[in-house]
Amino acid sequence: MRKSVLALCTVAIAISVASPNRSHAQDGRSRSGGAVFVMNNAIDNNEVISFRRAPDGSLQENGRFATGGRGSGGNNDPLESQGSLTLSQDHTLLFAVNAGSGEISVFRVHGADLSLADKKLSGGSEPNAVAQNGHLVYVLNTGGSSSVVGFQVNNDGTLRRIPNSLTFLSTNTSGAASLAFSPNGKVLLVTERLTNSIDGFAVNGDGTLSPIVVNPSAGPGVFAVTFAPNGTALAVEAGGATTSAITSYSVASDGTLTAITSNLPTSGAATCWAVVTPNGEWVYTSNAGSSTISGFTIGTNGALTPIGATVVGTNPAGATNLDIAISSDGKFLYSLDGEIGMISVFEINSDGSLTNLGTNGELPANAGFNGIASI
Repeated sequence: MRKSVLALCTVAIAISVASPNRSHAQDGRSRSGGAVFVMNNAIDNNEVISFRRAPDGSLQENGRFATGGRGSGGNNDPLESQGSLTLSQDHTLLFAVNAGSGEISVFRVHGADLSLADKKLSGGSEPNAVAQNGHLVYVLNTGGSSSVVGFQVNNDGTLRRIPNSLTFLSTNTSGAASLAFSPNGKVLLVTERLTNSIDGFAVNGDGTLSPIVVNPSAGPGVFAVTFAPNGTALAVEAGGATTSAITSYSVASDGTLTAITSNLPTSGAATCWAVVTPNGEWVYTSNAGSSTISGFTIGTNGALTPIGATVVGTNPAGATNLDIAISSDGKFLYSLDGEIGMISVFEINSDGSLTNLGTNGELPANAGFNGIASI
């Protein structure tokens, strides 16, 4: 964020500290149950901060783990992306971008503990998001000549760059903000904020990408895209000051998109992030401009319907909630409230509504944090 809520998303519209020593008993507790991870994106020493998740969803800080690289620094939402901190599908690896030093780091996940497995140059400038499917990883480079670059990841977290995988987006400085693989790993989608488009690529057998298919966004201010387990693509659109929306798409094998539910209002402002429950039943959006969370049911055909009155959760005033994550058991939703330096906790009820469980975290406020992930 450029010091204001509007700058968080409307820029798209207008145009090594080691982990602390712990006893064996403490270490055992950190390796059981769930965890939440956030990234400080610090310009001098990028770190991932981990929290142990209790059965009631509450969080307790567990440790800080250096990425070995530099973040971008800045204030609220400097990376302007979704996916700067990404868990692998099986939750054994955690990927983090180092926007300041042009690298991606990979951690092995041991409950709430992390161990650095590898760090590689991203193949471009200012990496701000990572997507993974099986042994395939792509990183999004938003600076300079906007691009994506592919890597093979081994089970131990080490990376190998795929030859000829560097692929440019539709234009330089496109404001690229997110990327996501289809569930079957055969299509990669990338959002471009400044061109208001969603790029589609078919994934070849060797991990390289087919020629780009540029899809105009169904609504203004596209920011992030994610997939439901049934293959539906879900894109959030920041729109204007009061016109944020979400669109669902069917995805052809070459990356061509067809809108299913188009421009469904979120009833929130500056909607920039979205997360899908593990069972694929609901999608939630983070509305930074109104400090709220909206919820939608995902139909078997990809159609979206609001849950209740659409807004299902309210963060503290002025939270400027950024990226959101859902625990791997589907019970809790976590919101990174960057402006106030907190993590909001919500319980996900059986009808998709949310119960506000308060805030945890006590992070530095307005300090450049980006990215959240949960197991």
